[in-house]
Amino acid sequence: MSLELFIAKKVYFSKEGERQATPPVVRIAMVGITLGLAVMILSVAIVIGFKKEIRNKVIGFGSHIQITNFDNNTSYESTPIAISDTFLTYLKNFPGIVHVEPFATKPGILKTDSDFQGIVLKGVDENYDWTFFRKNLKEGALPDFTQKKSSTDVLISRYLSDLLGLKVGDSFLTYFVQEDVRARKYHITGIYETGFIDYDKIFVLADIRQIRRLNGWETDEVSGLELQVSDYDKLDLIAENLYFDTAEKQDRKGNTYYTRSIKELNPMIFDWLNVLDINVVVILILILAVAGFTMISGLLIIILERTNMIGILKALGENNTSIRKIFLYIALFLIGKGMLLGNAIGLVLCGLQSYFHIVKLDPSVYYLDAVPIDLNISSLFLLNIGTLVASMLMLLGPSYLITRIDPAKSIRFE
Repeated sequence: MSLELFIAKKVYFSKEGERQATPPVVRIAMVGITLGLAVMILSVAIVIGFKKEIRNKVIGFGSHIQITNFDNNTSYESTPIAISDTFLTYLKNFPGIVHVEPFATKPGILKTDSDFQGIVLKGVDENYDWTFFRKNLKEGALPDFTQKKSSTDVLISRYLSDLLGLKVGDSFLTYFVQEDVRARKYHITGIYETGFIDYDKIFVLADIRQIRRLNGWETDEVSGLELQVSDYDKLDLIAENLYFDTAEKQDRKGNTYYTRSIKELNPMIFDWLNVLDINVVVILILILAVAGFTMISGLLIIILERTNMIGILKALGENNTSIRKIFLYIALFLIGKGMLLGNAIGLVLCGLQSYFHIVKLDPSVYYLDAVPIDLNISSLFLLNIGTLVASMLMLLGPSYLITRIDPAKSIRFE
């Protein structure tokens, strides 16, 4: 053990040292570190959780990557592409792709005896991954499209069911405006609620064969394909590689494939989520600055209270660098204690919110019914390391006050 560390421990951990090294101002500085770190943990956990939840909702409705007809416009009335078994096998074996499913969309008007609402009928088949909607299923059951006969079962949202007074087991008519107006009757088997109102209020999930029949498509024609990737962090790279690989391919009718990631399909949402990172950085900088300045004042007070000791050490031959290390060690002990308490408070609050959803949100504004929490070990580790390093760096400057202390005068200092 070095001499500096030995003296620092004696000063900090002895009863006399503890009384003198932690006056009220120093305790306030430690509390600043504690509260600052707790707030930073909460801020990062909330932002990560919010981004993840919103991202998962958008992906739940549209998957990671979509391949459609290059001639499609932005409406849900799409131009079909023909999908061959060879092309499906190629996509399933493409690096990074773990699931492929066809879909078709058709806008229509859902009508009851007393009201009506514009919707988008999204057709899926037996290969559809129901994980997202199973998680958000509130009533009834998911429709079964594995039968040979086309099904009229549908899954609607809580928003539509409340708006139109529908419930599980009810039937309704949907009108489709084409060359001739067509009407189809559908049966509700389940009701979902994701909280993402922009999508909840329009999407009704149905059998893809219903849309093929309405549009007069052949059995291999679809609006597009939805692809899931194994690693979201590699989404941009996989989408780019797939785009260039499929750009020169055509279906049996000569249609060109158009590959886009969910980020390209919903640029406003993902740009908005990226802006949240800037907010977190600003919050972290402000909190670190406040906590750092409180620690600076605490260190200065410790130095002033130990002026006599500094003079004695200098008289005994200790140099300024060695004495500075002593007080930086003392500050490290205080910061460490504050960080331990900050971690405890932050993690407890995160746990309470995660399991009990104490703080609620308005889904119509935030797309979520409660403040989300998501904190991984790497983020927690970086927060702690960043707080420790930033605090210690900010204390290097004030520690130079020791070099200004004259031994002859400081030994008589009371």
